[in-house]
Amino acid sequence: MRTLHGWERTSFVLLHVYVLGVCGVVLGAFTVQFLGKEIPCPLCILQRMAMLLAAVGPMFIINRSSIHGSDSKSDLSTGFGMSILAALVGLFISGRQVLLHIIPGDPGYGGTVFGFHLYTWAFTVFSTILLASGITLVMSRYMTISTHVGRPRVASRLTAWVLGLVIAANAISVFFESGTTWFLPDDPTNYELIEEFNEFRRHRAAERLRHVSEGQLNLGTDDRLGFIDPEDSEVSVDQPVDSRTP
Repeated sequence: MRTLHGWERTSFVLLHVYVLGVCGVVLGAFTVQFLGKEIPCPLCILQRMAMLLAAVGPMFIINRSSIHGSDSKSDLSTGFGMSILAALVGLFISGRQVLLHIIPGDPGYGGTVFGFHLYTWAFTVFSTILLASGITLVMSRYMTISTHVGRPRVASRLTAWVLGLVIAANAISVFFESGTTWFLPDDPTNYELIEEFNEFRRHRAAERLRHVSEGQLNLGTDDRLGFIDPEDSEVSVDQPVDSRTP
């Protein structure tokens, strides 16, 4: 089994750094979202998706490097081509959001990190991805990854798991934000799924209260469920007696 030397080793390590770096950026956005309590807008969600798609390209190259007979040059072009396309989409989305708040005096959307809003940082990240991917393709003769080499298998699997978990976390976050509807609000203030669940609980509680007031629920069942305190209820057990005996 051959070992990696020179550019082959460096390029293989850089692929992992590329994927983990993009995941780190998205995790930073999660930190602002949950610790800073800033719910992302639809444009922010799309930028996260574009970043993760840009990370799929290098992950594709890492995965293909373990397949016997794969064409490393073709895989390199395909992987970084995917990254360039995703970065172009993300650059357009983040640029649009920057232009939406470019008027002097506009406070922008959300808070800032080191003086810049997240969509401005996203524009910078996508520009960096484009630059790195372009340089990689230009230097592709030095960035070739050989197959069946002594690669760090544990590191590759760990990188794939990190990327998969970040993608899943992003999908779950979007689901909580959108709820059971197909559209995200332009200026979200809460998580729709939680609001829908709370509304469902309030509706069920109101229904139970209405049934209790109408006397349609069994008292014994309510007592066992804890809806009615037996000390607060007065129930007459006297029943009319038929004076006629057989």
